[in-house]
Amino acid sequence: MNSNNFFQKLFSWKVLIGLLLGAAAGYAYYHFIGCDGGCPITSNPWKSMGVGALSGILLMFPSDAKPDREPK
Repeated sequence: MNSNNFFQKLFSWKVLIGLLLGAAAGYAYYHFIGCDGGCPITSNPWKSMGVGALSGILLMFPSDAKPDREPK
């Protein structure tokens, strides 16, 4: 993979949207479901937003996988 192509994929709009939506979902999880103390991730809003943002990036990052079959 070309490094220029990697950075174009890394900074695409889909990845940025996934990051923002994931961070918002992480904060919402902290606010509505998270515990007050003792929980490693949900007791801190920054950790919860970080995990959500990372999840959003992973879901929206484009893959190079090709489909096994063509649709009929």
